[in-house]
Amino acid sequence: MSAFNPRHRDTLAGQISIALYRISQAMGFLLRERGLQLDLTPAQIQALLFLKYARPGVRTIGGLSERLKVAYATSSSVADALERKGLLKRSVVPEDLRVVKLALTPAGEERVAQVEGVLDVIEAAVNHLPEEEQSSLAHALKIIVRELHGAGYVRVYEMCRGCQFFRKDAHPENPQEPHHCAFMDAPLREADTYLECPEFAPANE
Repeated sequence: MSAFNPRHRDTLAGQISIALYRISQAMGFLLRERGLQLDLTPAQIQALLFLKYARPGVRTIGGLSERLKVAYATSSSVADALERKGLLKRSVVPEDLRVVKLALTPAGEERVAQVEGVLDVIEAAVNHLPEEEQSSLAHALKIIVRELHGAGYVRVYEMCRGCQFFRKDAHPENPQEPHHCAFMDAPLREADTYLECPEFAPANE
């Protein structure tokens, strides 16, 4: 049955599905509206946010391709456009010339500050709910996202805390890098733990 057909919205699943679709429409509108104000496409906005908050090791053309769920050539075109606008710069990894690293320029950092509040309207709507309902909604949405992630429809990027690979205070002798990532088998700075990572795996799984 199609949730787009009003006749089929007599189930909770159908009602929730169409509500999520409408929320996605609102998010798309907000991205386009902010993009028009700043001469950016929605994909370019997402790319800037990716470069701001993803861990350094995945800030590449390939990493951007995975984040946007688009072909490598498409993500390269997005990077080209942002580079022409002076918002990012490229560099090649000496150990592997096929890997192109991406980084925000100072102008790119400023532009991120102008776009990262684009979902404030959505958050404000959520804040109108009682705390208990917010908690239930968050729990339910995490399960839905996990299902979609397992089916390959979405790639979950999250910060270290709450990840099964995160080892807090594993290196007390090293105040500069006190934590540890078991996935990368590498120490982590405190600041690194607040960056998004595509290898995130919930600790309760």
